[in-house]
Amino acid sequence: MNIVYIALGANLGDRKYYLTRAVDEIEKRIGEIISLSAFYETEPWGFISRYPFLNAVLRVDTEHDAISVLDLTQSIEKDLGRKVKSHGSYQDRCIDIDLLFFNTEILKNDRLELPHPLLQERRFVLEPLVEIAPDLYHPILHKTIKDCLLYTSPSPRDGLLS
Repeated sequence: MNIVYIALGANLGDRKYYLTRAVDEIEKRIGEIISLSAFYETEPWGFISRYPFLNAVLRVDTEHDAISVLDLTQSIEKDLGRKVKSHGSYQDRCIDIDLLFFNTEILKNDRLELPHPLLQERRFVLEPLVEIAPDLYHPILHKTIKDCLLYTSPSPRDGLLS
């Protein structure tokens, strides 16, 4: 059994609906959801938009390998209406699904990098991740997620919604 941590985000349309649907589809297609954070409202990161995000993180136990989980999450994004995956420049989106960790694997290829290379800079990922897995160990940074959160700057409008 593999343990995967996945981040969800949405800032267009009915954000809660898209996150909830993504969670449902992840459970159907990828594996059992062991834990799910609350939904957090956050400012866009890496681009300017008037639309705030809802973000969450979940832990899934799966029989799939990392690349299969990536393919499945991209399929879920497409099925929920995501047209284009961001590559270098960010934009508004109805759903975004990112793999954060896959077991304790360190992986870097043309399709996937694990752990997610920017998670330690993203408070919108760290806060919900700390909620469900504060002692999760980052195998490259050699810190817990709780410790990573201590070194990120807060965003003034970010906050817990539910």
